[in-house]
Formats: sequence, C-alpha cells, structure tokens
Amino acid sequence: MRITYTGRQVELAPAQLRKIEAQFAKLGKLLDGRDEREAHVVLSVERHLHCCEIGVNYHSHSLVGLGENADLFTSIHAAIQKLEKQAIKVRAKWRDTKRTPRKAAESAEAAKVPAGSAPEEKKIFRVNHHQHRKPMTLDEALLEMEKDRDYLVYRDADTDRLAVLVRRRDGHFDLVES
Repeated sequence: MRITYTGRQVELAPAQLRKIEAQFAKLGKLLDGRDEREAHVVLSVERHLHCCEIGVNYHSHSLVGLGENADLFTSIHAAIQKLEKQAIKVRAKWRDTKRTPRKAAESAEAAKVPAGSAPEEKKIFRVNHHQHRKPMTLDEALLEMEKDRDYLVYRDADTDRLAVLVRRRDGHFDLVES
C-alpha cells in the first residue's frame, strides 16, 4: 500500500513514519487485492486538537476515515479503525453481489448438456405405509435378512418403535432404533 502524507503545520520524524506504516499494514492486507492501493493521509493541528484524514479509493468507492484527538497517534489510529470498518463493509457487499449461487451455476451447466444425451432421471419408489404389518422381533428380522436383503425396516414388537437392520460389508449387522 502506497501512503502519501500531507502535513499542515505538522512534521513527522522518520521513526514516527515507520510507526504509522506499521499501523497501515492490516489495512493494506484488507485493501490490496490484485492491484496496489494508494492512501492519502492529511495531518493537521487546530489549537490543541490533532486531526487526521485518510482517503482511499477502493472498488470505485471513496473511503474516508476521520480521527481527532489531543494525541497525534491516537487520532491516526482512530482514523485507521474507521477506514477498516468501511473497507470490510464495502468488500463484503462487493463479494456478495459478484457471487453466483451454486444452484444457478449447476442448472446452467445442466442446460449445456448436448441434446443427444439426456441426463438420467432419478426414480422414486413409494413404500405403502398404509399396509398394516405385524411387529417383528429382532430374531424374526434376522431371518428375513437371510433372503439377500441389504437392509430391513421393521416395527419392533417389544418397544413398538421403528428399527432398521443393515447388513455391513463384513457380514455383520447394524441395528438402528428410533
């Protein structure tokens, strides 16, 4: 981040400039994306009050931070804090308006599928839950699983709750109870 200083009745020593540039480091990380930004710092003194005005152009927005205090560095720090808040707000707005939702991007890709190859439609199989089935015990469910089933959903006779019995890859079973 390039920093340009203008001092009205204020002269800064090189040590003071290094201290100020250290405070601008965080702001520089927030603002510098692909191109380098330029900040213009105007320091002035009115009676006993030190005024600091920092101006930065960011994404075609003019960000201005003003700070006033009896101490020069406190006024500069206050102006930098105000500028950071503005930069975060503008950056969030810019980021949110430039993003496209994932669903819209996926539907656009689906529309680009060639006309000869239609995407496969998912099939939905409805289970007749109105058919009253008698509750089963765990042993009966295991006997039912021997008919080359991968899973079985049944109503437990002891607890009268739904249970799912799933065959694992190692041949054992997992029981999920509701």
